Amino acid sequence: MPHIGPGIRELRRRRNLGIRRLALRSGVSHSSISLIERDRISPSIDTLAAILEALGTTLVGFFSELQQMSSYSPFYEASELPEVGSGEAISYRVIGINHPNRQILVLHETYAVGADTGEAFSHTAQEAGMVIRGAVEVTVESNSKVLRAGDAYYFDSKLPHRFRNVADEPSEIVSAINPPTY
Repeated sequence: MPHIGPGIRELRRRRNLGIRRLALRSGVSHSSISLIERDRISPSIDTLAAILEALGTTLVGFFSELQQMSSYSPFYEASELPEVGSGEAISYRVIGINHPNRQILVLHETYAVGADTGEAFSHTAQEAGMVIRGAVEVTVESNSKVLRAGDAYYFDSKLPHRFRNVADEPSEIVSAINPPTY
């Protein structure tokens, strides 16, 4: 699986854009873009979306192109799972990004102590997951429950929802979202 950074650099070069011009268009600093392109930092979803929008593509389009650049294998080593979250407080690593005709988004999510997704959000999908380590408070509309290792959830993502690590250690979830959002 190619890393995100070289894919962004290739798109920028194809469009004959310098890093500073891309920074102006995207609202992301040129130093951050440089670090992202060299895979020194992983962009948040919002940052990646802003850069890709400035390059004239979307998250889905970008990852589809990355998928085509790599050969398919049904197996993924930990180092091959691309980070699409901030990688700091909350990490979202995509499982199976290069699967042909991928119909589901599978994530390995890691929440640092006290990490919170913030205000409840919604999107058009269905979402399911299982806590594999720690304890995560999951809120769907006005319903909240602390889920521990082995506990699971399944809900319509159109309902406002949020996640918060309530353990005194990092918590992990393996989740699935259909249709894939990136």
